[in-house]
Amino acid sequence: MILEVTKYGNPVLRKKGARIERITPEIKKLIADMFETMRANRGVGLAAQQVGHALQLTVIDVREVKDRPSTLELSGEPADADAFMPLVLINPEITPSGEPVETGEGCLSFPKIYADIFRPAFVDVKALNEKGKTIEFRAGGLLSRAVQHEIDHLNGILFIDRMPAATKRELKPELDELQAQTKIALEKK
Repeated sequence: MILEVTKYGNPVLRKKGARIERITPEIKKLIADMFETMRANRGVGLAAQQVGHALQLTVIDVREVKDRPSTLELSGEPADADAFMPLVLINPEITPSGEPVETGEGCLSFPKIYADIFRPAFVDVKALNEKGKTIEFRAGGLLSRAVQHEIDHLNGILFIDRMPAATKRELKPELDELQAQTKIALEKK
């Protein structure tokens, strides 16, 4: 089922997600719905907060993006990132590494708003997958950026928080308008 993507201004986007202690049928259904929602909106990642659930859960799939490559290492060895997709991260922990790299980013919760954001080039990840098994890997390229962006969401951090101040000032009219529209939509519910 395609879920509604929460937009900037919805308080759930600022909530730190609760840890998931058991992978219940409801969590499995949420994961499936999140993948369907992400694909329908042509995204590469989606955090639970973006569909109204403050949980430590995100889904990622970078296979469709060919102009921004991803790298993956499993046990210190290069691996095929596409073969590792789609990816579910539950209760993820990350350790960023490498020099910060500036690349364009967007977010499904901020339609039509894009900005260059600095993020570390690589990230070491430890999480549970949808079967409750521990997975560990090192990501680079787009996969690293997607992981960091989505894990920020799980902690109530938005990509606008990572923007240079000048960029955020430049985007202020669009951000204010989106926030106002979201507030009106929430009041109607």
